[in-house]
Amino acid sequence: MEIEEIREYLPHRYPFLLVDRVLELELGKDITAIKNVTINEPYFNGHFPELPIMPGVLIIEAMAQAAGILGFKTVDKKPADGSIYMFVGADKMRFKRPVVPGDQLKLHAEILAVKRGIWKFACSSEVDGQMVAAGEVLCADRQI
Repeated sequence: MEIEEIREYLPHRYPFLLVDRVLELELGKDITAIKNVTINEPYFNGHFPELPIMPGVLIIEAMAQAAGILGFKTVDKKPADGSIYMFVGADKMRFKRPVVPGDQLKLHAEILAVKRGIWKFACSSEVDGQMVAAGEVLCADRQI
């Protein structure tokens, strides 16, 4: 999926759209996507100007956005249909290395469970084959 199609499945826009491309997607199973991290990201102005590091919460958000695309595509819905995936939690989240400008963050999400509109995903991210972060992300499918 290229960015034009990604924008159909995620309501986020600059500077909060954190998925640049979907590499692989198997409906009902998993997704692999990427976020290209550049020095032009607005959060690097303050986190930290002398040692720019992508905030961990944004790494979690990027994984959740990839998971949201998987959920939307799996049930054949889009935000334009009046549905949105809301981030409702993260469990067992661990960080292994920082993400810095120039990195390509590879995002992976796998569906673990779906119950009454609550989706549970196993998520992970890596840079150059090295684990960045991993854990479980919970999203709720809500009408808007």
